[in-house]
Amino acid sequence: MTTERKIELRQKIDRGIKAAVAQALEEHRRAGRPIAVWRDGKVAIIPVPEPPSDLVLQEKPKP
Repeated sequence: MTTERKIELRQKIDRGIKAAVAQALEEHRRAGRPIAVWRDGKVAIIPVPEPPSDLVLQEKPKP
């Protein structure tokens, strides 16, 4: 596999993961459920109205 192909696959995987996280956050928001994240070696429960900015998808995923 060429380096170019590896980079392309990594980018597709990254977009897919970001899209999945965005979908999960939206599902939790709609259901009014908090989200659980790992912070500083501990589980942190975050209310849905305040999702952490580092978990929010900044760009729309490409199909």
